Amino acid sequence: MNLAAATNENLAHTSNVLIYSSMAVYTLAFFAHIAEWVFGSRSKVGRTAAALTGAEAQGVGASVKVQVAQQGGGTAVLERPKIITRSAAGTRDVPDGPGAAGGTFKGDLYGRMAISMTVLAFLVQAGGVIARALSVQRAPWGNMYEFSITFSTVAVAAYLTLLALKKNVRWMGLLLVTTVLLDLGIATTVLYTSSDQLVPALHSYWLWIHVSTAIICGAVFYIGAVATLLYLFRDSYESKLANGGQPGSFAQSVLSRLPAAATLDKFSYRINAAVFPLWTFTIIAGAIWAGDAWGRYWGWDPKEVWSFITWVAYACYLHARATAGWKGRKAAYLALIAFGCWLFNYYGVNIFVTGKHSYAGV
Repeated sequence: MNLAAATNENLAHTSNVLIYSSMAVYTLAFFAHIAEWVFGSRSKVGRTAAALTGAEAQGVGASVKVQVAQQGGGTAVLERPKIITRSAAGTRDVPDGPGAAGGTFKGDLYGRMAISMTVLAFLVQAGGVIARALSVQRAPWGNMYEFSITFSTVAVAAYLTLLALKKNVRWMGLLLVTTVLLDLGIATTVLYTSSDQLVPALHSYWLWIHVSTAIICGAVFYIGAVATLLYLFRDSYESKLANGGQPGSFAQSVLSRLPAAATLDKFSYRINAAVFPLWTFTIIAGAIWAGDAWGRYWGWDPKEVWSFITWVAYACYLHARATAGWKGRKAAYLALIAFGCWLFNYYGVNIFVTGKHSYAGV
């Protein structure tokens, strides 16, 4: 039977066009986010908002309004951003920064434009993933190219969901869009594989269950890793201020607008803790599928081994967070190591290691 003949080439081509189109829109969102950070940093209102933030940290009253423009006798009034103080045992009682827009109208405008373009790019990219699936009438996760384009789609979906839930995560937008562009760039150049049918071993409903949960876990782990990395930078910034030091211009411009280190730390912990049970289920589902496909539940295949190593790394991180001496930076390093294990399990094992999971190629 000629399996390649079952591929709908028109839909496969449509999928490629949609993926490339989403990259173009993500690029526009990238520049809009850059503008958001730039105007939030350089504008007079941004500096004023930052000063007000610091003033509240010293006990100054919270009901302050800033006049930012007067045109034709009218006055535009900007409410100072809400600053929510988060604190935990062993952490500083520091207010959150005003966000990427720096409390400015212009920065906020570009930020909203960036979010709008990210939503549009997400819809186009999701259309590309769906068209890829329809072109061969199967789940679009049969090789690394398909996994990559789906992974970044789910990562953006998780980010937009948090925004829809009114979570303060817009500071993540620039890093997210940059990562998505890198992911799609690698997928379309290095990992691209023509749309085709799967080998018989993959024709199972477990493909939908096991691989979909793996993608969701990776996307959420990625968001947790971004927050953890930014926590380390923000924590260093706060430590320098607490010790009477003078942070550099980059720290004053960028890090001062991020959420407090305690907020980032708590956010990353909750994200990782929430998705860890799903990662556990992913490994169990993979074992059940292996039993159906290969007649054994566990065979120390490289992919199985590194999935388990990733599980152990995140389990150690969560255990460390429950131990008084392993909060903050030490636990954050563990979280980044755990995400590094997940990345190696995906890229390193698939590309450099031969095993039963290698039959799909890249």
